[in-house]
Amino acid sequence: MKKKLTLVFIFLLTSMLVFSQKKSKKYNIRTIAFYNVENLFDTINDVTKNDEASPMMELKSNRSKVYWDKIDKLGSTIAQIGSEKTKTSPAIIGVSEVENLSVLEDLVKSKHLIKKNYGIIHYDSPDKRGIDVALLYQKRYFKPIHHESFNPNIYRDGYKVYTRDQLLVSGYLDDELIHLIVNHWPSRSGGEAKSRPLREKAAYQNTKIIAQIREKDPDAKILTMGDFNDDPINSSFKKVLKTKSKKKNVGELDIYNPYEDLHRRGFNTLAYRDNLNLFDMILISSPLLDKGKKDFSTYKMYQAKIFNKRFLSGKKGQYKGYPFRSFSNGGYTGGYSDHFPVYMYLIKEQK
Repeated sequence: MKKKLTLVFIFLLTSMLVFSQKKSKKYNIRTIAFYNVENLFDTINDVTKNDEASPMMELKSNRSKVYWDKIDKLGSTIAQIGSEKTKTSPAIIGVSEVENLSVLEDLVKSKHLIKKNYGIIHYDSPDKRGIDVALLYQKRYFKPIHHESFNPNIYRDGYKVYTRDQLLVSGYLDDELIHLIVNHWPSRSGGEAKSRPLREKAAYQNTKIIAQIREKDPDAKILTMGDFNDDPINSSFKKVLKTKSKKKNVGELDIYNPYEDLHRRGFNTLAYRDNLNLFDMILISSPLLDKGKKDFSTYKMYQAKIFNKRFLSGKKGQYKGYPFRSFSNGGYTGGYSDHFPVYMYLIKEQK
């Protein structure tokens, strides 16, 4: 009897030690995010662009007041994304619907973000309205080593479609090389079916960028993010990028889309005319995916989420429950954006 009790005691003691060791593990955790900031235009007319068509320029009065209020609201939102686990704003955030470098500089200098010391990577896109994509990064976490802009060269009926470039940024997240692609694919203007080939061509441009990355870095850690103007189940993802929704099906060269499961469960990042869509996503390459091995010796995805806090939703009227947009019917609503941000935690065990 004493022998059995001794064995039980040894087993319990061993279990407690193993549990204690597991519990004592510490991790670096970084937030990677994307946010369509809805027509972040300045109040100055740029004669080289059709910025007169922007909601900001259509306002009859108080443009400056509206502009700075929008900057403040966006800065406040970005500061909160992922902060419940990291105690800071995103290490890296891609943005879309920005007019120029100037508005980005105002954004990162807002009172909510100025102490984070964000760097900016931005190129002017050929988009007719002058809206661009960009990447913001906390300099203490991310060190860019290369960036370039790719025009998807999309044509329809023999005419070039002037849409947003795709931005590639490569750099070191702490001590690990990662590659980020920021997207804002062609809209559904004219209907989903008619405009579908444009987004399929944009997706094809993504495959070319990914192939270029892998030529130099075969085991590349790639994150492609953006407002894709398509849901996770559309052909641009399933037929062109060939994204996978289940971890067990992800091969070495596959792209995993964690937002397909969120879409299946009814989550959304925008709403338009009573249609709910999940257009905003972050997709990852296989080396960023843990397939149940619990190996976090290098950065791996921990969670992918939508930042849909209550204050970002409309409280009344026709947009109740939808993302609380900034502009509607030619006026300023006092809202944030017509899209919810999306974000992902990457974690790595500390050595």
